[in-house]
Amino acid sequence: MKTEDLVALDEWYAIGRVEDFPHGQSRRTVLLGTELMVRRAQTDSLEVGALDFCGDVDRALPLQIRYGHVWATLGSPQRDLIDMPEFLEPDRKLVTCGAIGVRTSGLRIIENFLDMAHFPFVHTDILGVEEKPEVLPYDVEIRRDVDEIWATKCQFYQPVAAKAATQGQLTHYIYRVGNPFVVVLYKTCAIAPDRYDVIGLFVQPLAPAHCLVHSFVLLIDDQSSGTDLLHFQQEIFMQDRLILENQRPALLPLIPAAEMSTRADLSSMVYRRWLKDKGLRFGTLTETSD
Repeated sequence: MKTEDLVALDEWYAIGRVEDFPHGQSRRTVLLGTELMVRRAQTDSLEVGALDFCGDVDRALPLQIRYGHVWATLGSPQRDLIDMPEFLEPDRKLVTCGAIGVRTSGLRIIENFLDMAHFPFVHTDILGVEEKPEVLPYDVEIRRDVDEIWATKCQFYQPVAAKAATQGQLTHYIYRVGNPFVVVLYKTCAIAPDRYDVIGLFVQPLAPAHCLVHSFVLLIDDQSSGTDLLHFQQEIFMQDRLILENQRPALLPLIPAAEMSTRADLSSMVYRRWLKDKGLRFGTLTETSD
């Protein structure tokens, strides 16, 4: 069912990698309950259209090609995509991980990405160890000038923080939520400690409790192959998917006291408050949910 939630409609969404749309072909996908047709001409130009009930293109949609992905919107966004200048740095290696379907709200995906407390128990001996489960105090703020959430001074001990890591380390994190369905992580680089690796999720909500997750890593790593990096990231995400698809409710609760929180959940609490202040209903559990 198509949503009428203007807050959700007026955002940009990744709908696939550029290479997912071959020259001279058309491909269908879904965004917020609306079926889309993506056409890529032999001349390399791309067009995205929303389909009507008969399967015909009803209207053309705005699109952008950035960060290795095609982006579209069903509404009229009041701001541009999140700015990531790291994509212009020539020594970084970009690995896009493709689309992975998850049967839960796309907002649950973002919230899980922000959660450090699950590292020792879901990503055991990779992103955390059960002997060191503590989430150290960190800061979270809503940066009103850009309408983004930033969590800074995040630290967590990780035995294998990245594919290139040779030993455990206290990893420093910065989380950044660019829009309700886009999240980016800057983390300590194992090879260049004075710089950050960049990891992100671009969530494509298909329905309130069903989404595609487009992920990427943008790393300073001249040792690992693209295939090794891809497998490492996919292993981490598949561990998360198992947990996410078993969370109940599947929609993200924005009702006060619907779920218990602790100090370690500060990012989640700020994220939910931000969504509620925006008036977002799609993918949420409220009195007026879509």
